[in-house]
Amino acid sequence: MRECISIHIGQAGIQVGNACWELYCLKHGIQPDGQMPSDKTVGGGDNAFNTFFSEIGAGKHVPRAVIVDLEPTVIDEVRTGTYRQLFHPEQLISGKEDAANNFAHGHYTIGEEIVDLCLDRIRKLADNCTGLQGFLVFNAVGGGTGSGLGSLLLKRLSVDYGKKSKLGFTVYPSPQVSTSVVEPYNSVLSTHSLLEHTDVTVLLDNEAIYDICSRSLDIECPTYTNLNYLVSQVISSLTASLKFDGALNVDVTEFQTNLVPYSRIHFMLSFYAPVISTEKANHEQLSVAEITNSAFEPSSMLAKCDPRHGKYMACCLMYRGDVVPKDVNAAVATIKTKRTIQFVDWCPTGFKCGINYLPPTVVPGGDLAKVQRAVCMISNSTSVAKVFSCIDHKFDLMYAKQAFVHWYVGEVWRRRSSLRLVRILRLSRRITRRLVPSLLRARRVTRARSIRSCTFAGFRIISVMMVFSLNPYSVVVS
Repeated sequence: MRECISIHIGQAGIQVGNACWELYCLKHGIQPDGQMPSDKTVGGGDNAFNTFFSEIGAGKHVPRAVIVDLEPTVIDEVRTGTYRQLFHPEQLISGKEDAANNFAHGHYTIGEEIVDLCLDRIRKLADNCTGLQGFLVFNAVGGGTGSGLGSLLLKRLSVDYGKKSKLGFTVYPSPQVSTSVVEPYNSVLSTHSLLEHTDVTVLLDNEAIYDICSRSLDIECPTYTNLNYLVSQVISSLTASLKFDGALNVDVTEFQTNLVPYSRIHFMLSFYAPVISTEKANHEQLSVAEITNSAFEPSSMLAKCDPRHGKYMACCLMYRGDVVPKDVNAAVATIKTKRTIQFVDWCPTGFKCGINYLPPTVVPGGDLAKVQRAVCMISNSTSVAKVFSCIDHKFDLMYAKQAFVHWYVGEVWRRRSSLRLVRILRLSRRITRRLVPSLLRARRVTRARSIRSCTFAGFRIISVMMVFSLNPYSVVVS
């Protein structure tokens, strides 16, 4: 078995999870109450569902998932929704007080009260796995629960399951659209933890996904439901090889092996093609070459940055449906000849390809059309530095005036952690600031120089972190 445990944290993580589990159930023929008809043939393999579902007898299937939020509103929607009988009640964990868009609230106070319960539920799920591959973590770093509790859970998972892969799907703040004034603080503090405690992090951006839905699907006013269905297709494509056989299967550990040249540079951009409405799909038949070219277009990217302004370090192309290796090789060869798509000179191959023969499953009555073939691309590109530069700039503008810092300091004052939190704020900002030059340096240096410079930078950061972990008050902050 190759089981994966999904952890959905905060409102964004839960709502993306709702779309994902609806899609998984449709794909495996599992009904909203968890039952699978005995005459249902799933994906050519009777145990294909075991990656994400556990069978508890009498045809009942339960997701290998923990859903957690610090306030009950969003989880109550799951408890009373269409799939209320799908989840085990113990796997739906909710507190009584919101994190109030405050990282410190979700990490140091309320988060600490609920984290042990979450880990106990995760441990029970892990004990029922015969070959646990790792964890899929869904959260947003702009809010208080997703950033604060998410960071705390990741740290604890690193202690308890240090050798297991942790793949994050993280919603980062949009450049122009903001849901909270203190998003830059929460994002920088959470990025500090993502650097240390995840193996691969896929960046998502609501503004970019909103533009894709309005432009490609002709939705005049896309809702979060529309956005989440598109995100669920990306996640489903990445995990298809774990559940179903194909010509080229890709394991969770293979993502980090092929996409992460240096341990700290593991923030990925995601692309999906074709994003096409039912009306247009009836008049188009896209080839493997066409959907591959579309995947490299900036308009297909689920984060707001232009990959043409950076260089690719590695790409993972996950094909689904009527695709053969010969067509994939031809499409990749064509991509390599294009001058607008540049790779760093120290990574001559650059591509990891996977093929799964099952076509994408779509939600009935949804916006996405059912197509014969699709591709999802996860890339490690230096252009992701734009995302962090934008957040760093907003952080600097506010922190220079000490704006809103008292909410973070006051939250943990009674625990005598206020000085520690201020130092963490500054240290997190320094570490995030170093991430951008590392990405730009990887873009332009030769292989030998890149390894040497990134290693030295990593040693500097690690040494600071070691000192900080031994004595948080010993870090001198200017």
